[in-house]
Amino acid sequence: MAECDGKSSPKFKTNVIKSLDTLESYISERDNSEDVFYLSPVPDLCKEYPCILGIDEAGRGPVLGPMVYGTSFCPINEQMILHKLECADSKQLNEEKRDDIFKNMLENSDKIAWGIEVISPNSICNSMLSRSKYSLNQVSMDAAIKLIRAAIDSGAKIQHIFVDTVGKPEKYQAYLKTIFPSYEITVAKKADSTYPIVSAASICAKVSRDHALRVWEFTEGLEIKSEEFGSGYPGDPVTKKFLVDSCDLVFGYPQLVRFSWSTAENALKDTAYHVEFEEIEKQDKKDAPPANNTSITSFFKMTSKPSIVKKEHEFFARRCLTRKVEF
Repeated sequence: MAECDGKSSPKFKTNVIKSLDTLESYISERDNSEDVFYLSPVPDLCKEYPCILGIDEAGRGPVLGPMVYGTSFCPINEQMILHKLECADSKQLNEEKRDDIFKNMLENSDKIAWGIEVISPNSICNSMLSRSKYSLNQVSMDAAIKLIRAAIDSGAKIQHIFVDTVGKPEKYQAYLKTIFPSYEITVAKKADSTYPIVSAASICAKVSRDHALRVWEFTEGLEIKSEEFGSGYPGDPVTKKFLVDSCDLVFGYPQLVRFSWSTAENALKDTAYHVEFEEIEKQDKKDAPPANNTSITSFFKMTSKPSIVKKEHEFFARRCLTRKVEF
């Protein structure tokens, strides 16, 4: 998982986001099959005075691309900056307006801080399809908790936390209260249109998701621009066309697609070959040979030369595919 807290890392060229261009660079330099975390440098005002903090997400419903959780926090005595920046629910703003507000937030970095976690489609699918169930709600809550902890650990003097709910607000609020008992916490429906600090977090999340899709690089070698796969929502005709055109008959979809979504599953049933995978049964312990027992075949093995282990190609390793037939 790629992470950054505003400090320099020699691994990447871009470590601090100061503009939309550096936002795109920050995201594109990192592996889009993994989650990416970023927390902006925290202004001194946020360390000196009590702050409010907001949490919201973007991209929970689409069949394509990452889900992004965002946070924003500023001193309570400076919260009028949120009204000045015209922070509002990101879903009610067009892309140009969201970008303008985000750029203005960056220009006021002496009063307001922000952070994001970009949760990759690969991560979402692996979580939801794992044997030990890890729901999208839990993925969302864990991302929110991580952002809150990062803000607290950065030295920000957080006093009141506002969160746009996942599920029942009272249940989520009680859950957060057990983790952060010394903070005031408000979890509410439509918090992004009620509390400006949550609106700011919503804008950070939405802008980051939009630009993450814009710079998406297909590890599968596809040359496809973001305009060709649309918004990612199942009702988008451009997205529907992409799901048909980009489906490999054997291997299915590229990692941009959340293959755990019913939209993708149904499209695969209609388009791709039906493939069955046999589950490998684990050997019963009582049938296994003793740990220190030497196998008779070991006496016939040549040991003069070290054995050469062929490395599995990344394409197959990521999809947990193994060779069953030797050619």
